[in-house]
Amino acid sequence: MRRLLTGLACCVVAWLACSAAAAQPPRIGLVLGGGGARGAAHIGVLEVLERLRVPVHCVAGTSMGALVAGAWAAGVSPERMRGELAVVDWNDLFQDDPGYRELNLRHKHIQQRFLPNELGITASGLAAPPGVVAGQKVKLFFNQLVRADLGEPDIARLALPLAIVATDIGNGDRVVFRSGSLTQAMRASMAVPGLLAPADVDGRRLVDGGLVDNLPVDEVRRLCQPDVVIAVNVGTPLLPAEQVGSLLSISAQMIGILTEQNVSRSIALLGGRDIYLRPELQGISAADFERSAEAAERGRQAADAAAVQLQALSLPPAQYALWRQRFEKTSTPPPTVDGIDIVGLRRVHPSTIERHLRQPLGQPLDATRLGRDLVRIYGEGDFEGVDYRLVDQGGGHRLQVLPVEKRWGPDYLRTALALSTTSSQGASYSLRVAWHRTWANAWGGQALATAELGSTNGLAFEWHQPLATPSRWFADARAGYRRQRMDVFVDDDRVAEYVIERVALHGALGLELGYLGHLRLGLHQSRWQPSLSTGLPVLDKRHASYAGAWASLDLDRTSHRFFPRDGWALRATLADNRSAHPELPRYLRGQIEGRMAWPFGAWVLASRLAWAGSPQGRLPAFDSASLGGFLNLSAYSDGQVAGDSLRYGHLRAERVIGTLPMGLRGDLRLGSAFELGRIGSPIVPTRYTGTLQSLTLYVGGETPLGPVYLGVSHSLGRAANAYLFIGTP
Repeated sequence: MRRLLTGLACCVVAWLACSAAAAQPPRIGLVLGGGGARGAAHIGVLEVLERLRVPVHCVAGTSMGALVAGAWAAGVSPERMRGELAVVDWNDLFQDDPGYRELNLRHKHIQQRFLPNELGITASGLAAPPGVVAGQKVKLFFNQLVRADLGEPDIARLALPLAIVATDIGNGDRVVFRSGSLTQAMRASMAVPGLLAPADVDGRRLVDGGLVDNLPVDEVRRLCQPDVVIAVNVGTPLLPAEQVGSLLSISAQMIGILTEQNVSRSIALLGGRDIYLRPELQGISAADFERSAEAAERGRQAADAAAVQLQALSLPPAQYALWRQRFEKTSTPPPTVDGIDIVGLRRVHPSTIERHLRQPLGQPLDATRLGRDLVRIYGEGDFEGVDYRLVDQGGGHRLQVLPVEKRWGPDYLRTALALSTTSSQGASYSLRVAWHRTWANAWGGQALATAELGSTNGLAFEWHQPLATPSRWFADARAGYRRQRMDVFVDDDRVAEYVIERVALHGALGLELGYLGHLRLGLHQSRWQPSLSTGLPVLDKRHASYAGAWASLDLDRTSHRFFPRDGWALRATLADNRSAHPELPRYLRGQIEGRMAWPFGAWVLASRLAWAGSPQGRLPAFDSASLGGFLNLSAYSDGQVAGDSLRYGHLRAERVIGTLPMGLRGDLRLGSAFELGRIGSPIVPTRYTGTLQSLTLYVGGETPLGPVYLGVSHSLGRAANAYLFIGTP
């Protein structure tokens, strides 16, 4: 009898335990996979989970999944995520520099003369930047999304246990963030190799976690031992074999194969109670960030299709509200900034950063303004990244600005290549190579040594020296030798080809006018040596030496360096030229040029006005003003119409027909230009003496190689020309 009662009691206890277990809702783990822009589908899935009152006890994410998972665990609602992704300018986000008009003028001139792909000159050889995009604006966007201005969120203190997966590019290890800086972990997990530079964390260089674990099912099981796993796969399917041919597609396919292999292993870990979602994202690529709203909607549709399974995990409203309380935050104003510290500088002077910071002490942190300031600091060209954090120190808050100096600096190799051909003068080329030394001294002195080889040959050395740090005043000096061809035309016939050699020295004192430009005043000395290469001796071949004072005003508020969408620019110079030889008369050479651009939807209207001449004396033939060449009276050959002065103007209309892919600045255009020009006192007799016209049609735009264009032009004077140009002028 005793045994019977004992057995009955055990059965009752077991029944009660099973009943309690059945009443206990299952623990749920959420896995959000990587897929670039396709990962916005996760937002739609979260919206359905919240609508159906499905609680989540832990979440793991990779790449874009890490962004959504991290933001959600930090208390960012799916609705706010949708809004943030919809309004952000993704094309601008993947361009680290500030807008072109927010660069200082010296940096603009470097961009105009050289390609942007600088190489560092280090003790171990040449070193390239680690990615097309450094991730400056990307990281600041993460800060904005999770409100890092209220304090950097720590993964270990979020509303949900969170794991973010990245890859150690040095050894291929899987690196999992379960604590530490949330935005740093998100940045590391999204660093697509080759596009986005690796993130440096604790001495490791980390890239996209999709290489090792794009759907981290195993990781979410470790995180909270869930009874049910909801896994959302947004990865890009592999390309068919017939579509894999180019180097780019082969590289993308190799990464895709690695990703799909680890995703297949993760899917195999799912059990019968688990829920697997694969949103239908056909037609949306990993780079289509501007289609985030569409991707989110497709994620919502995929979750709605599994509503029956998800509904089984739903909590009653009261229980779900209790679970939701963990995401609720008290509304607190941004903390006041009691001090600013600049951390980690070795060679760059702190004033370079301080002069850009506009955050007042004793006031709440203005994260939007700070973000713009940090992008401007990055635009100085000395850093591979500039971040911030707000630190609580003894009841006060200090803003720490965290610049990372370029590891491949401060010496750089810069290059430029120009290839052109015209129907009137044939082909030409130019290769330009420069050594650029920055921060040669504590005040930020810079040296630039340039060599040019091709249709034009030359050597030059420049020195730019700020007169204090910080200071708007600077001094610069330049010494150079240049040897270039000068064609002489009589009407449409090229009758002679001269070689003009010039040795010049310039020195100036200058004043920076903020981001607007600069004003310079100085002295110069030049020696000209013309020599006849072929044809008729129509010009004086005597050498000439001149010296004198010169002044220049250079202002640039355009939006792009070659094909601006809006803005204006003005450049004016005046040089006094005096010779020790009495047979060489004194002359002044003045030049002024203005450019403007106005956007009208998909159209851009632009104009250029120019004048050059001699307010006193007469310009010599070797220093004459000339017309001819693309958008400089395009129907005529380069320098075909030359004289003592010129007046020129054009109006052009351009239709934007394409935009370069993510991470590359500029667009492609179809344009036409109507040009007028006039030369005074030609250097040789010509019938082109009145007002000349030209109508030009072209296709072109600004690319990473510089401006590229293909065009044809014709004039009422029966002159015609065709152009193809690739490179940097």
